[in-house]
Amino acid sequence: MNLPSAFLTRMQEMLGEEYEAFLQSYESGHYQSLRLNPRKTDREEFTEKSPFHLTPVAWEKNGFYYSEEDTPGKHPYHEAGVYYIQEASAMAPVGYLDVQPGDYVLDLCAAPGGKSTQIGAAMQGKGILICNEIHPARAKILSENVERMGLTNAVVTNESPERLSAYFPEYFDKILVDAPCSGEGMFRKHEEACSEWSPENVELCAKRQDSVLDEAAAMLKKGGRLVYSTCTFALQEDEGSVARFLLRHPEFSIKEAHRYDGMEPGRPDWAGTEPVPDGMEKTIRLWPHKLHGEGHFLAVLEKTGEVPEGYRARSLYGIQKGIAPKDFAAWKEFERESLKKQFDGIFLLFGDQLYLAPKDMPALKGLKVLRPGLHLGTMKKGRFEPAHALALSLSPKDAVHCCNLSGDSQEARQWINGMTLSKDGEKGWQLVCVDGYSLGWGKLAGGILKNHYPKGLRKTM
Repeated sequence: MNLPSAFLTRMQEMLGEEYEAFLQSYESGHYQSLRLNPRKTDREEFTEKSPFHLTPVAWEKNGFYYSEEDTPGKHPYHEAGVYYIQEASAMAPVGYLDVQPGDYVLDLCAAPGGKSTQIGAAMQGKGILICNEIHPARAKILSENVERMGLTNAVVTNESPERLSAYFPEYFDKILVDAPCSGEGMFRKHEEACSEWSPENVELCAKRQDSVLDEAAAMLKKGGRLVYSTCTFALQEDEGSVARFLLRHPEFSIKEAHRYDGMEPGRPDWAGTEPVPDGMEKTIRLWPHKLHGEGHFLAVLEKTGEVPEGYRARSLYGIQKGIAPKDFAAWKEFERESLKKQFDGIFLLFGDQLYLAPKDMPALKGLKVLRPGLHLGTMKKGRFEPAHALALSLSPKDAVHCCNLSGDSQEARQWINGMTLSKDGEKGWQLVCVDGYSLGWGKLAGGILKNHYPKGLRKTM
């Protein structure tokens, strides 16, 4: 691998005697891993069904390494949102966020969605999760991953941190800032990142991180938790960014956090500030020569104080108002005929698209919103057509009619490619599943199950 010479010089200065071991890690190849979706499965069930060779990731209960011969991205389980292919070190920050069901949570720099979907899993469908990405193309990918993993209480926005902070003063219980960075920790996995690296870009990233963290601070409640993370080794972007933040925001402190085997404490002498804030050794570094994962850095930050009794977070425009029941009557008819569960929340209509927003969702007037909650489907004249997102949020027990396909069958792969199936049964909507995991909708009529798998997602597997 052709690593930048200035990068190597700095790493040698940082690591000293460990430098050779660090270099050797680039010759060993990277570890591949996935994270199970607890909304779909659990460790025991999946290890019984799984066709893969799995080894647990120490710091994430739903994380597993898989072998080079495995191809989980080409299995129907992937399309059903049973797991998310995610680098092992990247699974660490969310665990330190300590998300609880019912929390109000912001993932400020969220694309492509690995950490957002990990947060959503911990929330168990309760509370409000806002997943934001400033770049439109990446925000679209984020939205697609939120959909695939079946999240029901997630809102996807495409905004700058500055715009969001105007809407959400001291609003969130937990905020994740997985900051845009120079990406040094990913050189082993993405060699193209080497060609984009420069000392000037490191400095640019550090300045941007200062700005992003300032906006995040304004959006966190008193007593709230902010986890800052990067996938770089650069001092300016790691200990440096945290130290500069603490000097600007004395209302924050670094919280002690458990380090798993192979994780190392941050270095106060790498902070690059005068004075050096207290607690820099409580930050955490993940080194590729110390553990099975790529380079990562994280810090758990807590905001001083506590919210007054009866405090209710309020956004700029208050609570989102929903549409009247008469405006989604076709949905209620579909719900009665095709589902065994009832949905509760705020019903929203954008054109002919019906969404279900979580209860108490903030009004998002004026913001660029890609996904204002769970996409239920399309309101057509006199009828309702369910969305793919709705299917992926369901389990077989939630649907009146199901068609279950075997994960290793040709039928499952043909379904994802858009083929129809021959099937007997009562006409109407059927939840198509693979080994009991929801995969999409089909509509049965005349012994043919018409395929409603979205054309943009169809692929040969």
